[in-house]
Amino acid sequence: MKKTLILGALMLGSAMSPVFAASGPIKIVLAEEADLLEPCMATRSNIGRVIMQNVSETLTELDVRDGKGVLPRLAEKWEQNEDGSWRFHLRQGVKFSDGTTFDSKDVKHSFDRIMSDKNACESRRYFGGMTVTANVVDDHTIDFSADPVQPILPLLMSLVTIVPEETPLEFIREPIGTGPYKLTNWTPGQQIVLSGRDDYWGQKPQVTEATYLFRADPSVRAAMVQAGEADLSPSISQLDATNPKTDFSYLDSETVYLRIDHNIEPMNDVRVRRALNMAIDRQAFLGTLVPDSALLATAIVPPPTLGWNPDVKVFPYDPEGAKKLLEEAKAEGVKVETPITIIARSANFPNVTEIMEAIQAQLQEVGFKIDLKFVDVAEHEGYYSKPFKEGRGPQLVAAMHDNSKGDPSFSMFFKYATEGTQSGFSDPKVDDLIKRASAAVGDERAKLWSQAIAYVHDEVVADVLLFHMVGFSRVSERLDFKPTMATNSMLQLSEIGIK
Repeated sequence: MKKTLILGALMLGSAMSPVFAASGPIKIVLAEEADLLEPCMATRSNIGRVIMQNVSETLTELDVRDGKGVLPRLAEKWEQNEDGSWRFHLRQGVKFSDGTTFDSKDVKHSFDRIMSDKNACESRRYFGGMTVTANVVDDHTIDFSADPVQPILPLLMSLVTIVPEETPLEFIREPIGTGPYKLTNWTPGQQIVLSGRDDYWGQKPQVTEATYLFRADPSVRAAMVQAGEADLSPSISQLDATNPKTDFSYLDSETVYLRIDHNIEPMNDVRVRRALNMAIDRQAFLGTLVPDSALLATAIVPPPTLGWNPDVKVFPYDPEGAKKLLEEAKAEGVKVETPITIIARSANFPNVTEIMEAIQAQLQEVGFKIDLKFVDVAEHEGYYSKPFKEGRGPQLVAAMHDNSKGDPSFSMFFKYATEGTQSGFSDPKVDDLIKRASAAVGDERAKLWSQAIAYVHDEVVADVLLFHMVGFSRVSERLDFKPTMATNSMLQLSEIGIK
């Protein structure tokens, strides 16, 4: 059955931007400095907010601002072939920032590069549990075949950043892309500058140049915008969001959680994992260290996601029950007194230090021995993703996971499947549910994802889920911009107007 999903030369991003009254440079202050600007790592927020759709574009894009679903970017249209593969028709007349012409060979190389073992591309993790092959049809047509067949492959392609065919497989320092901007300055520890391109294929954005600055303290970021030292901070704390003219809250697709390493005693015992969950008073954080409009998490994905299971309940705060579980495990020889280290990422989100210190104290109150270690983003990745270090002690990795795509497939395999790059356990039933859900469609897909969410939470007790977050931004009154769920992971300059 041939099914055409998107037809016509629709434009989005810069091509759909409204016309504003002025243009010029802006300054953006972020919480974390980018340790690299590799396009295939742009799904990581501190990189994506700089280069995703600004320097490096994708074939498709999910519209979360107006709810129009999957829209064209570098692909003008696509359809599903009789054999279940997908054919993408590429936009013509597009050039990379180095002057070379964009065609289907660039798309194939970009995808093959992401899947290569010569690098550690983060976007590869979204294609776990499937085999996908890119086949060039002609200069402006390319097919993608997936085994098993992937009904959401056009959505998956919104995570594949396109680079020139000549790009080496190894990570690069200076990205070359088809986007409306190019990298013109990167002074580590100080700033990154993107400048507008005169030869961009789409409509020219109002922002002519963007300078990115980095400050870990959310109050400092808010103060910089207030003082005119910056024009936009996409992430400030709720306590600093006091000016209704400049401060905006937005629906956040981030889930804060502690990933449990089940492979190391004592966390290989489900009673210990339950005790970890029952020892934390999640409700006490709301309205104090966490925005009062945040939601307590029961899944690694936020509530609007397909297959969301309302029957899964938050673990109760029950310190006495946690103590009893630890006593039971200890009586059977489990080494519950082994020190456990929480590994957290500095400046990951507002109040991360205070939140992790409070969690450390709550876990210690029920009998856990907890150490707390803060690391930078690059070191954090070494704890978060495989291969895990040999000889490691028991660890809880504190992290935020972003899924704004509306489908659990962007989370479940690499978080929970045996072969998942960030999975801390192995369970055949989980593997089976993920495999079947990923290939299903319609109601059956939602049903299977719902079952997987419940099983992972209630039976496996895979991790310590904490909060679905709410974000706060400060935007200068000289700008015309409202943050969206996408602001978690990218910040399209083409969507920013200057008054």
